[in-house]
Amino acid sequence: MASNPTVASTPTWLQSARDQWQWRGQARPPFAHTPYPGQTSVWDFPRPPQLAPDTREVVIRWRGLEVAHTRRAVKVLETSHPPSFYLPWEDVATHLLQPQSGSSFCEWKGPAQYWSLVSGKDRLNGVAWSYLRPLAGAEALAGCVAFYPASLSCTVDDALVGPQPGGFYGGWITPDLAGPFKGEPESSGW
Repeated sequence: MASNPTVASTPTWLQSARDQWQWRGQARPPFAHTPYPGQTSVWDFPRPPQLAPDTREVVIRWRGLEVAHTRRAVKVLETSHPPSFYLPWEDVATHLLQPQSGSSFCEWKGPAQYWSLVSGKDRLNGVAWSYLRPLAGAEALAGCVAFYPASLSCTVDDALVGPQPGGFYGGWITPDLAGPFKGEPESSGW
């Protein structure tokens, strides 16, 4: 059978990075918390991650400024992580954002660019990231930006968001989620 030259294969180094994950959402590990009624376990989220539209009202504020307001978020659901919310650039006060040096690479989403919030003399470095050229399967993120909630006031349908532990990941913890969450102590092997 001839191969299709228009279909790109996954490079070996990328597939190796993807294959390292033991937990992929098919079964909860014994240490997963049992969800209460109305909650979802982050251990039921898949890997590779699922991108899902979210029409709830998402509002981000910083020092009294409205940074973003949307009902068109794309949330990324990935095993062991609270969702990251990606907001369309059209619903973000882009005049407050400046490119930040540095980058990172996600084996599922691709190369990330970082952004700082700036208003007058106030600056919050590296508080947001985007994927300008996401990998296959994450194309919906190309026109969006995500924010770390730790130094911001973020709400989803008026529920205050908590930050994912550890400072590296940008997940949003809301009352409808059961963990434990990647980033907590002893979670490096998840």
